[in-house]
Amino acid sequence: MLLAGLMALSTVSAQKRRVQNRPYIDQRRWHYGFLAGIHTQDYKLVNTGITTDDGQTWFADVPEYSPGFTVGVLGELYLNRLLALRVVPTLHFGDKRVVFREQTSGEQYTQNIKSAYLSVPIDLKFSAERINNYRPYVMAGMAPTYDFSVKKHGALLVHPFDCYVEVGLGCDFYLPFFKLIPELKFCFGLSNLLNTKRSDLTDLSLVKYTQAVGKVASRMIVLSFYFE
Repeated sequence: MLLAGLMALSTVSAQKRRVQNRPYIDQRRWHYGFLAGIHTQDYKLVNTGITTDDGQTWFADVPEYSPGFTVGVLGELYLNRLLALRVVPTLHFGDKRVVFREQTSGEQYTQNIKSAYLSVPIDLKFSAERINNYRPYVMAGMAPTYDFSVKKHGALLVHPFDCYVEVGLGCDFYLPFFKLIPELKFCFGLSNLLNTKRSDLTDLSLVKYTQAVGKVASRMIVLSFYFE
């Protein structure tokens, strides 16, 4: 009985209204801010299973995630009490390690692919009611993306342009002098990035790795901290 009473008292205390920091900030027509964060880049690779003239069959994979750095700016348009439209020009700096393995011998070949993505997400943000000084939300949108660091002459060559579908969740924390917004989102590329026109490939020993892959799709997981 005592434990139940303490839990009920704690619940009532948690729901008690407190002084709200920056109570009218969400009612502005436009919101501005900036973000910094970390992310991981990944490729979803579809292998062809093709066999070379000397009987080798190669398969490619990205065996591990490598952290990258994210920075950007935020512009948010107030639509109504629960909805907002966001435009978030963002730069993602990171890399991926693609490993090619021969099926029988276990021989390996590794290609490191660095990326510098310029992404311009257009997201719809759906927020819950504000509870004291925090407000959870979910978001979804599209993000046209361009990779400035695509390099030729490697085993894999990808197209620089892609478009991501983004889904995520976060929470607005209203502090006395600014709003802090941690957000976790998942990004899924819609395009087959694999460039099969390889007139740039001067090292013919790499052809077997190039032919091993039939499709490349990009993915990212991004943890961002917005300051508004």
